[in-house]
Amino acid sequence: MSRTPALRAAVVGTGHRAQLFTQGLAERPGHLVAALCDPSPTRMAFHNRLLTETGAPAATTWEPDRFTDLLAEEDIDEVVVTTVDAEHDRYIVPALRAGCRVVTEKPMTVDAERCARILDTVRETGNCLTVAFNYRFNPVHEKVRALLAEGAIGEVLSVHFEWLLDVRHGADYFRRWHREKRNSGGLMVHKSSHHFDLVNWWLADEPREAFGYGRLGFYGREAGERHGLRRDYDRAHGADRAADDPFALDLAADDTLRALYLDAEHDDGYLRDRNVFDGPITIEDDMSVLVRYARGATMTYHLTAYSPWEGYRVMFNGSAGRLELEVEESRWQPPLARVTSAVGAVHGDTAAEHAGGARLTLRPLWRPPVDVPLAVAHEAHGGGDPRMLDALFGPVDPTRPADTAAAAHPTATERDGALALAVGLAANRSFETGRPVPTRELLPGIR
Repeated sequence: MSRTPALRAAVVGTGHRAQLFTQGLAERPGHLVAALCDPSPTRMAFHNRLLTETGAPAATTWEPDRFTDLLAEEDIDEVVVTTVDAEHDRYIVPALRAGCRVVTEKPMTVDAERCARILDTVRETGNCLTVAFNYRFNPVHEKVRALLAEGAIGEVLSVHFEWLLDVRHGADYFRRWHREKRNSGGLMVHKSSHHFDLVNWWLADEPREAFGYGRLGFYGREAGERHGLRRDYDRAHGADRAADDPFALDLAADDTLRALYLDAEHDDGYLRDRNVFDGPITIEDDMSVLVRYARGATMTYHLTAYSPWEGYRVMFNGSAGRLELEVEESRWQPPLARVTSAVGAVHGDTAAEHAGGARLTLRPLWRPPVDVPLAVAHEAHGGGDPRMLDALFGPVDPTRPADTAAAAHPTATERDGALALAVGLAANRSFETGRPVPTRELLPGIR
């Protein structure tokens, strides 16, 4: 019996997050990472080592300016986009036009013009675009959705959502490319798109309007000097002033960070360890948003990027009661701990050293509260990453019983990506104008 040829994949952008997809595709039968695309030959060489360590062949390597040639010459079937956020459309659009299935990391893109270009291309080609919202695959979040969908609290009338990034994780957005809004859209787009997608998905509803306030109140030169936190150095590597700074990142102390970033600086000049209390920083670190949904529910949302602990609280108020979720991903952070960010604890790949618990409480009207049992995992983004990979590319071992919940899970489409983006863009516009902003004013092409 002849074997079905493996789908030929290209991974575009070979930094930290791309490791999940490079290894995930290599481990799954029916997929072959045929090509890598990145400005840095050093980073692509690192990913090729990941491939050969799994027993897969090394991929060919390509410069970004030759991406369309890559698609044709390598006969690519699927493309995974994990570049700087502002570059996503540069690869999504030609890949769709070439007939490829495309998976992009969140956010789908960073502004209205790029979003419209992507949506138009999906409609023109009829091809498939999936946004990798891994938080949907966290079993805790799935339990919340199930309870709301079965009417456990009746009609949902309002939501309060607070997300806290601790001073180790939160600071990391202010030392790398995310610190400039032109690259990332700010945390309202890069980080909060996860959360806005969750609420859209939990409520099965669409955001219609957002109003908010945002500021840079903790990081940056001015705030750092005001709070007495700033040390005088540009980047941490080689700086004596950074040696005992708890906000500094030591690239040389971690083999993966060294290989992906420090050793790659000669390729493109990218510095991964900038001073979080120096410029230029054009994103906010403290944001409050009020969102109105199509069926009338409202959400109050707050993101803090400099908290002592990391986690989130979300509360749903309904016509028949209230549902409350609290998750402690890190109860506290010690100073001067070794910071790892590549397949490490900073961004949820592994559990934090001081991880806490999770509690889901159903409070029906006129009855005692009920503690809903939870199976909590803090690594792999709450267990979402492997389940998302299974839904996208199939299981690592197809002979094992499938996770039926994950397999049946609806992955996020380009429309979901646009609706999550719409809240962040409207919030950003509201920060500038001081007025409520209709989402359709920014993204009229959502259908």
